[in-house]
Amino acid sequence: MYERIKANLNRHIKLDDEEFDVFRKKLVAETYKKDSHLIQSGQICKYTYFVHSGLLRLYDINEKGLEKNTLFAVEEWWVSDLYSFHSQKPGNYFLQALDDTEVLQLSKHAMENLLLEIPKLERFFRILHINAFIAQQERVMHMISKTAEERYRDFIRKYPDAELRIPQKQIASYLGITPEFLSRMKAGFKHGA
Repeated sequence: MYERIKANLNRHIKLDDEEFDVFRKKLVAETYKKDSHLIQSGQICKYTYFVHSGLLRLYDINEKGLEKNTLFAVEEWWVSDLYSFHSQKPGNYFLQALDDTEVLQLSKHAMENLLLEIPKLERFFRILHINAFIAQQERVMHMISKTAEERYRDFIRKYPDAELRIPQKQIASYLGITPEFLSRMKAGFKHGA
C-alpha cells in the first residue's frame, strides 16, 4: 500500500528509508464505502487525504440547493478542504467517495510534527498546495472564458477515464452545465459536429 505514496513523494523530494518510515507511521489507512462522506460542510477538516484506490469528489451546495463539484480526486491525488484543514475552522465543502475508496489520512497535528522532523516535507507540501492553488485559479478562468465544449475537452484530458468512472450528472456539475446538455454535446462529438 505504501509504494504508491512513496512514488508520489519521490516526484518532488527524496526521502531515505528512515525518513519514509517516520512519515509512513503518521499515516492512517482508512476505507470509505461508495457514497460515504469523509467531510461534511460545517465540519472542521481534520485530515489531508492521499487516494490509494478509488475516487473522491469535493463539492459544495449553493444557495439554491444545487451541488457544484470542484474536483475529483483519483488514485495518487491528495485532497482536502485546504482552508478548513489549515485554519482548523469549519469548512464549506463536502468530500464524498464515488467508489469504494482506500485513503491514507494525515492529520494536521501529524503534518506539523513531520514538517519539523523532516524538513524536506515542507517543500513537498508547499509544492502540492501551490499546485492546488494554481489548479483552482485555472478552473475559475476556464469557467469564465471557455465554452462548455472546451471545458469538456479539458476535463477529459485531466481525467482520461472519467467517462467510465464518474457519473454523467457529476461531470455535468463540474462543467457547470446540465446532464442533458452534456448528452447532446457528446452526441454531437460522435457525429462529427
